[in-house]
Amino acid sequence: MAHGDDGKDGYFPESIAADYDRSAARMFTPEALDPTLDLLAELAGKGPALEFGIGTGRVALPLRARGVDVHGIDLSRAMVARLRAKPGGEQVPVEIGDFATTRVDGGDGAGGFTLAYLVFNTIGNLLTQDAQVDCFRNAAAHLAPGGTFVVELEVPALRLLPYGQEAVPFQVSDTRWAFDRYDVATQAMSSNYFTVDPGTGQGSCWTIPFRYAWPSELDLMARIAGLRLRERWDGWTREPFTSDSRQHVSVWEKAG
Repeated sequence: MAHGDDGKDGYFPESIAADYDRSAARMFTPEALDPTLDLLAELAGKGPALEFGIGTGRVALPLRARGVDVHGIDLSRAMVARLRAKPGGEQVPVEIGDFATTRVDGGDGAGGFTLAYLVFNTIGNLLTQDAQVDCFRNAAAHLAPGGTFVVELEVPALRLLPYGQEAVPFQVSDTRWAFDRYDVATQAMSSNYFTVDPGTGQGSCWTIPFRYAWPSELDLMARIAGLRLRERWDGWTREPFTSDSRQHVSVWEKAG
């Protein structure tokens, strides 16, 4: 699904890919997915779309079912194998590689896409500012004039950090604990998951590193790549983005 440098499948090896859809089941519900598909289909229009970090096809397959010609880039062969096993998955063109630099052909050449998009915080898997800038440049290189690049990303939760604290929990249950850990000096963070089997007492842990970025920082990356901000919302339902927003969906446009 995402960029990484800790093996051929990045941060999403077989051990994670095998359980990914179940662990993210909430994101597959119509309530979560339909607003995403509505916006992306509208922006794609009649042209092809390119998903950075296509993963198991959570967005790509239903978007393709709406008539959008979806292509993808993903570093994880294990995740793409899950996509291929689903109905219609074999028909989705996917290039294995780092979405910050990998180029694909959109039919009319590498610059023929009307839409490029990157969802579910995946741009944060690029762990340096340079790599994130390269991602914007890569998106711009794939877009036709007037095309758009869409990013869904959390707003860094630093307002929840008391002085001297570096972790923010976001899931607590009898069998599962999860928290984000921040380094405000480097903008490095990680999401950390701990799960315990109540029957055996055996546990497992999974850590994904990220680099967080502010919306204004992304706007500057977009300008470097020749894109301009068109819209920014609180989420896929297009509610206004405010100082209290915990996430944003941003749309940048390539000059016509």
